[in-house]
Amino acid sequence: MSTALIIIAIIIVIALGAYAASLLLKVKRQAAINQQALEERLAKAEVRRQQALTDIRYIAAAMLEDRCELSEGVMRIGKLFDALSMTEQVTPLFPQLFSHYDIIRSHPIMEARQALPKQQRMKLDFARMRSEADLGESILQEAKNITEFEQAPTH
Repeated sequence: MSTALIIIAIIIVIALGAYAASLLLKVKRQAAINQQALEERLAKAEVRRQQALTDIRYIAAAMLEDRCELSEGVMRIGKLFDALSMTEQVTPLFPQLFSHYDIIRSHPIMEARQALPKQQRMKLDFARMRSEADLGESILQEAKNITEFEQAPTH
């Protein structure tokens, strides 16, 4: 082989090595950007989760202070735990609240409730009131526990 061909081969190898190094740097930069974006999304999700837990504690306190009706508080707390995907985790901690929630969760509200025949509304009201009468004191005790509820952050 001639010296010129060896020099050309060395230049090609150096160029390919430089190109490979630049691609590797781009991949590393993109991985760092992706990791940072993931960490930011997780941090924002944790802030939203903590805010929802704060809202749950606030609603429970409002129930205890008669600023929020029992069924309304149960509905709001149940829906927030549902939104946090924590219902299965906390149901054993607050069984009476979730028993009542299971009874009222499908009850229509506002315009949908008004659209029901009077007899159907009365039937739903009776089921709600009976559940409130049976579970009310237990639910309020659980609401007291909810005001102090702390959940460890998720990973």
